[in-house]
This record gives sequence, structure tokens and C-alpha cells, in this order.
Amino acid sequence: MINGKVFWGIVTAAAAGAVIGLLFAPEEGTQTRKKIKKRTNNLASELIDALEKSKEKAASAAEDLKDKGQQYKSDLTDKAEELADNAADEVNKYN
Repeated sequence: MINGKVFWGIVTAAAAGAVIGLLFAPEEGTQTRKKIKKRTNNLASELIDALEKSKEKAASAAEDLKDKGQQYKSDLTDKAEELADNAADEVNKYN
């Protein structure tokens, strides 16, 4: 959650800085608008890339968690079967 807050803080600060810098630039309005459009498009592309990377990381983490869960289940099933066999052997000793 903190990483998301930091990310959005950086994105917001970068956007605000870009807009303020452009507003105080000594250029014509058309040039300034072109720069704003270009920077906005670049920022949007970077944001989309960052979101895609986050999505991939989340999917990978979910897959890892699923694999670990299946491994734990398998290990516990094997251990339960082993304990059941041991208990049956002990019962058979006394019969």
C-alpha cells in the first residue's frame, strides 16, 4: 500500500511540475500546448507501462502463492497418510 502511495505521489508531483514549468515558459501558446500534450502522452504511456508491470507482478505472486499452497496441501496429505499408516500398524500390533 505504501508503494502505491509513493508511486502516485511521484506521478502527481511530476505532472504538477511539468504543468507549472510549461505555464511559466516564455513560448507561444501553441508551442506550450504541444509540449503539454506531448508530456501528458508520455506520462500516460509511462503510467500504463507501470500498471502493466504491477499487473504482471501481481499475477506472478498469485501463481507462486497457489503453487506453494498446492505443495503444502500435498505435503500435509502425505504426512496424514503416513500418520494413518503408523496408527494402523500400532493397532495391528495389539490385535
